[in-house]
Amino acid sequence: MTQHRIEKRLSQLKITLPSVVSPIAEYVPAKQVGTLVYVSGQGPAKDGCFPYVGRVGADVSLEQGYESARLCALNGLAAVQDLIGSLDRIAEVVHVRGFVNSASDFHDQPRVINGASELLVEIFGDRGRHARAALGTSNLPGNIPVEIEFVFRVE
Repeated sequence: MTQHRIEKRLSQLKITLPSVVSPIAEYVPAKQVGTLVYVSGQGPAKDGCFPYVGRVGADVSLEQGYESARLCALNGLAAVQDLIGSLDRIAEVVHVRGFVNSASDFHDQPRVINGASELLVEIFGDRGRHARAALGTSNLPGNIPVEIEFVFRVE
């Protein structure tokens, strides 16, 4: 495997990973069990705050929800990198579980979570394709619009 392949890809995409977001309760951002890394639910934090808050389809647009999901993915990747040292160790993205703080008449949760899924494929290519759930919920911590959990297989 070529060293720093993912760092080069991130640079090509003009993406800089953020600092790891500190947990708001008693859990760790990521935990490795065997060859799997489980990433705790990540919110759309950017520079220490949430650019969007509220329910998608009411306070937050579909496009802002999509961008929020991308931020969740970047925060998830930062947690993985902090744990395992290099994203080049990721063999594949296994699973993504996304929660969308949804207005009662909003039904496009899959399109919101595509923000994370499409970013993972942009970065990892076919190794970024994954199983997924996109769920609507009536509320999320801090009234964030999106929270996403990830499972990665590492080498």
